[in-house]
Amino acid sequence: MTNNYKGKKIEYHIIQSFPVSCLNRDDVGSPKAAMIGGVPRARVSSQAWKRQVRMQLHEMGIHIACRTKNIADKIASFCSDGNSEKAKEAASKIAGILATDTLYFFSDSEAKALADFIIENNYLEEIKDKELKEKAFATKVFNAQKTGSQKGFKDLDGLDIALFGRMVANSASVSIEAAASFAHAISTHKASSEIDFFTALDDIPSEENDDARSAHLGSNEFNSATYYRYVSLDLGQLVETLGGDENLETAVDAFTKALFIALPYARQTTMAGDTPWDFARIYVRRGQRLQASFDNPVYAHGEGFSKPSIEALRTGLDTKEKQFGSLFGKVAEFEWGLDEHYSIDNLISDINNSIHED
Repeated sequence: MTNNYKGKKIEYHIIQSFPVSCLNRDDVGSPKAAMIGGVPRARVSSQAWKRQVRMQLHEMGIHIACRTKNIADKIASFCSDGNSEKAKEAASKIAGILATDTLYFFSDSEAKALADFIIENNYLEEIKDKELKEKAFATKVFNAQKTGSQKGFKDLDGLDIALFGRMVANSASVSIEAAASFAHAISTHKASSEIDFFTALDDIPSEENDDARSAHLGSNEFNSATYYRYVSLDLGQLVETLGGDENLETAVDAFTKALFIALPYARQTTMAGDTPWDFARIYVRRGQRLQASFDNPVYAHGEGFSKPSIEALRTGLDTKEKQFGSLFGKVAEFEWGLDEHYSIDNLISDINNSIHED
């Protein structure tokens, strides 16, 4: 398969502000943070956003894969007699060659292919353990993924595997490179955590003291920040994994919409943070990835952090484009958020029209 998209990528540079919230917690429940440019910054890990993008793809009707330790149960469920001891035992053997004590990421079509392999080979009774891996991964669906000769992810079944990749230590041949790269979101400015003290009241007063309603005291940490988010989508890798560009525009449409909607879910019931993008500059380009650093923190000067963050991002990217010269490799550039009549639908349409250009 000739891949005309090799080296081409879509880059999303996003400014997004959040009010009082705790979007991503560390091991002690505090908002994640990092020291950048000599000042403390608020931070949201890439995993916190990627998980929600996956879930949003599912909400939009995309067939996403399953990431689980219960591999045998998933495979056995596709056997016609999935509850039988023979099916469960055979599925457990397959599970053992995929992963031991880690999560395995696989689509329904892959699970079905392995279930069919079990049935076609009489529940693996005549296959020696040392031959099992090689024969299991000679099934049609896995060969398609390795060679690109057929659609390894037909009808975008398991698009999230193509986007986020899969590393299989036990079986490197079924590992898949991620097409999407997510940087940790960082605040564009100095940001510190604050404390929210709260009390929970008891609806039923005690007999001793009718006024004593406070039953629990506690505190939560929170912050408020304007974040810079950087996401890169490698079109060449995505087309290679999908086995062609037939579904490329659908994939880009779904990914961009999920990226626009998805939000980390930590404490969303008590400190809801549901604000959309403030601004985004999107490139379709070739060449090395280019992420803004915001090493110099921006300052509000009485007008909030969003406006100076947008100005700093636009100026910084324009400067880098001039410095990179021919190495910048720009195919197209779009900005969302400055024109109220330019919707996310307009943006996606423009992106998809440009990804086929040279």
